[in-house]
Amino acid sequence: MTENFEIAAPDAAGMVASLSSLGYSLEAAIADLVDNSIAAEANQIDVAFTWEGERSWVAIVDDGRGMTRSELVTAMTPAARGPYTERTLKDLGRFGMGLKTASFSQARQLTVASSGEDGHWTVRTWDLDTVETTGEWRLLHGADPETTVLIERLRGQQSHGTIVIWRRLNGYDTNELDDEKTSQQFYDGARRVGQHLGMVFARFLGSLALNLQGEAVQSWDPFLGGHQSVQSTPLEELPLGGNRVTVRGFVLPHAQKLSPAAYDAAGGPNGWLNQQGFYVYRRQRLILAGDWLSLRGMRREEKYNLARISVDIPAELDSEWSVDVRKSKVVPPIALRRHLERIAKRVRDQAAEVLRHRGQITARTHGASHVYMWRVERHDGRIRCKINRNHPLVKEVLRTSESRSPVVTALIVMLEETVPVEALRVMHETDTADDPEPFRDVSKGVENQVAQMIYESLLNQGRTPAQARQSLGEMPPFNQIDGFWHQ
Repeated sequence: MTENFEIAAPDAAGMVASLSSLGYSLEAAIADLVDNSIAAEANQIDVAFTWEGERSWVAIVDDGRGMTRSELVTAMTPAARGPYTERTLKDLGRFGMGLKTASFSQARQLTVASSGEDGHWTVRTWDLDTVETTGEWRLLHGADPETTVLIERLRGQQSHGTIVIWRRLNGYDTNELDDEKTSQQFYDGARRVGQHLGMVFARFLGSLALNLQGEAVQSWDPFLGGHQSVQSTPLEELPLGGNRVTVRGFVLPHAQKLSPAAYDAAGGPNGWLNQQGFYVYRRQRLILAGDWLSLRGMRREEKYNLARISVDIPAELDSEWSVDVRKSKVVPPIALRRHLERIAKRVRDQAAEVLRHRGQITARTHGASHVYMWRVERHDGRIRCKINRNHPLVKEVLRTSESRSPVVTALIVMLEETVPVEALRVMHETDTADDPEPFRDVSKGVENQVAQMIYESLLNQGRTPAQARQSLGEMPPFNQIDGFWHQ
């Protein structure tokens, strides 16, 4: 049976407006173009921002294998290669839309010049004003004179590769601008792009020269690889659709174990709160940086700032993860959510424990003078553990044993000078599960006897019964144990 149908071709102007409104940030748009350069096996990629008022421009230049005329036309055609097109292992694309949608979101004019091994350069231009005026998808041959001069300058002696140029930039295509303030905004955008590229392509930067404004982009490792204080969970391989998703959790060091500069850098481009959570990689390229994936009951909280989880998904699972056209959002498959929740809960708990534990150390160093039996101090770059002479029990011993004072003092000094740090370091596990629990291995009632002695010491030192009970209730470990001091 013959089907009756009509061709319902989309309106060119309406389609342009739609493609220009997909919500790309400047950083994500540039990253999409870098994807294409990596897919073209480029060894060097240069990103340039140049402020010239309404004639300002942005360019991405690579030394990849380049394109023939027909390949360039295909690359410039929206959705010429769909998500099911077979791609090489280095191809980071998916929908065949990145070059166009990323560019249209940032500029009214897109010019691409490319040359393959034959050394012949082909140039094509999308001018969105032309498309909207004519109502036709007119891909223009060549470029206007000003852009042509720019292409020659950027190409230099390069025989092959690709040059992408954005002109008539959105928001800057008017002469009603405050040049000084707007140029600062323009170059601030370039700085953010550099931070974003260093995060997204960190795994490539060991073998790829990626430059911004003539300077190498610095990689950013969200997991602080190589730092001895980072805790990590075992690598897990989760099966899905005949492929495997690999997941590993990381708990970063507390701020006290990082220099101020290292701590600021570890916070990442978006700050500690916004960088906690899952980091999803696709073919080594980061597509989601810091998010709890809308998992049940999980949201950003300060106490989880040290929790980060690496997830590697193969490109074959794009549809299962709902990878969007901007490669900046994913939705985890239902089959994996319980595993991701389990891993996330473990990492979040460990991260919260690190902050809690270090907070106790800070309190021990800077807290009330009578609370802690031990004082932990850092002096001249070295850590010292000292028995707190202001602790009421220590004060009472020193007060009531004047005849034995030299012996007591010698005992205290020996305890301080022989803290078994090396043995503790060897025996202690990083996840704190083996931390000693006060009064666990002593006879029942010993904690009450010790508490009673401290209570009486406080009374002897002039505290009222209520004050003595309050002070005792603030002291570890009695602040976590029920007893007469809480009555």
